[in-house]
Amino acid sequence: MKITVIGTGYVGLVSGACLAEVGNEVLCLDVDAEKIRLLDGGGIPIYEPGLEAMVLRNRSAGRLRFTTDAAAAIAHGNILFIAVGTPPDEDGSADLQYVLAAARSIGKHMDAYKVVVDKSTVPVGTADKVSAAIAGELKARKLEIDYSVVSNPEFLKEGAAVEDFMKPDRIVVGAADARAIEAMRQLYAPFQRNHERLIVMDVRSAELTKYAANAMLATRISFMNELANLAEKLGADIELVRSGIGSDPRIGYHFLYSGCGYGGSCFPKDVQALIRTAEETGQSLQVLHAVEAANETQKQILPGKILKRYGENLTGRHFALWGLAFKPNTDDMREAPSRVLIEQLLARGATICAYDPVAMHEAQRIFTGDARISFADNPQAALTGADALAIVTEWKEFRSPDFTAIKAALKDRVIFDGRNLYDPAQLHAAGIEYQAIGRK
Repeated sequence: MKITVIGTGYVGLVSGACLAEVGNEVLCLDVDAEKIRLLDGGGIPIYEPGLEAMVLRNRSAGRLRFTTDAAAAIAHGNILFIAVGTPPDEDGSADLQYVLAAARSIGKHMDAYKVVVDKSTVPVGTADKVSAAIAGELKARKLEIDYSVVSNPEFLKEGAAVEDFMKPDRIVVGAADARAIEAMRQLYAPFQRNHERLIVMDVRSAELTKYAANAMLATRISFMNELANLAEKLGADIELVRSGIGSDPRIGYHFLYSGCGYGGSCFPKDVQALIRTAEETGQSLQVLHAVEAANETQKQILPGKILKRYGENLTGRHFALWGLAFKPNTDDMREAPSRVLIEQLLARGATICAYDPVAMHEAQRIFTGDARISFADNPQAALTGADALAIVTEWKEFRSPDFTAIKAALKDRVIFDGRNLYDPAQLHAAGIEYQAIGRK
């Protein structure tokens, strides 16, 4: 099948590469000429395990191409994916300007039947707006050409996006006409040979499904974080509580890990957008208001523990920081708890040496020219001269460190663990002061 993907950001590039991987002819369109030059030169603008090799492999095979030519891209594809950004507006709602610009471009250039697929995370009702934008351009051209608008939300986890696309839990398709549904079934057939994963529903239900999924996951995280804070005050251990409630099959173990708050490009934005969508109908989603407030509070827990230990004035204090990305296996620092911690420590006079396996280049961009923060080549090097260590991202290489070496390097032999990676008893026996989240 001939596929066009509009937007080569996180969702667009992963979708385009994975669709090419199963034999489709994919042309990716972007208005950013520099990004297209990077992709044509064999580079990729994001970090995602397995993605770079997949892009190179399919580009070499001629199945994956990149362009800035909108007319050529829209002429190429029978199915056109809109996978552009939907950043939060000032009021928290999703900004649809790029989605609608893509829709107008489709209407301006299409000359035959197309299936237009909303892949971006968009509010309920966006498919209607996309359809209207296309219709407006066709009317201006005095043409009558059939097209279908489909909602096909992505469920890609950063750090596991390639695997999620190639082996999906479910494929949600919101569509009203049989022709579009059949096209989507053919497109996704290679990804569900084991058993049927495609769930067909109306467009508005599909649009809401994406927001509902992310809001549910964010709710579980905030709930466990609040329980962890309570456990700490009651002398209980949140890890034991997690095991106790996770063993209930109605609850399960997923997304029950407490920590220093969620971040990234999805949960914060999507929770805000769903709250705003509800407000536009006159409804207040009280649970999600609490989820958002709890998460903002949780990002202050780790800085609070450090300030309680060392006082408000941190002048002369130097801290090692392990982890910058909002989660492992990504370089994404959007809304990352590390940014809150860094800003709090620097504002009180401290200096920091940070290490992250893949996100240091992004941190260097964010903190360009700030001499108070430096970066190490490995975790142990970050400890040199530090009073204490703070852990913000649960990278695998942090799970089993040399505690003897850590104890020798740190002046005060203190670890502030925002991800509960270690056994408190083990660190106590090693002579290390260990402050985690909700641990006894």
